[in-house]
Amino acid sequence: MDTVYLDLETTGLGSDDEILEIGILDDGGKVLLDSLVRPVRHAAWPEAQAINGIAPEDVEHAPILDSIRPLIVEAVRNKRVVIYNADFDTRFLPYELRHAACVECCMLTFAGRYGEWRSERGDYQWKRLVFAAEYVLHQWQGTKHRALHDCMATRSVWRYLTDKAERARIDAARIAGVPA
Repeated sequence: MDTVYLDLETTGLGSDDEILEIGILDDGGKVLLDSLVRPVRHAAWPEAQAINGIAPEDVEHAPILDSIRPLIVEAVRNKRVVIYNADFDTRFLPYELRHAACVECCMLTFAGRYGEWRSERGDYQWKRLVFAAEYVLHQWQGTKHRALHDCMATRSVWRYLTDKAERARIDAARIAGVPA
């Protein structure tokens, strides 16, 4: 089954927030979608802007989500879609992700692999993407908290989690203190 990586930047964390940017990358690193998205209900998002750097003027002429839905569906159709913190992103794309073969949460898988147990909650401590990416020696090629760059980081983390040879190579590099 083919794998794609999806990431969103949004106007905030609430159920009424909207997508500002979407990135989708295939397993070979090919960009399938990299687009800003103009929200229709929000005019400003200062807290999110402080994190992702996306300002209202950046999305002023961007397409609205409805106009790029077909591109999203085509990119995920019958694919394994890997998302860091899938529970968050899937809330914004329920229709589109129904076309995926499956959705996997890289964050939950990484938490289990990293193994920091939280006895008070009875599960593993979730880690931010930046932490997981640094752990797998991901080399950032752009700004953190932008959709496409976060897709690239998620791809690096997922490969570490699912490819034994890649994990051995990265673990050896980390122990030796050299770049992967």
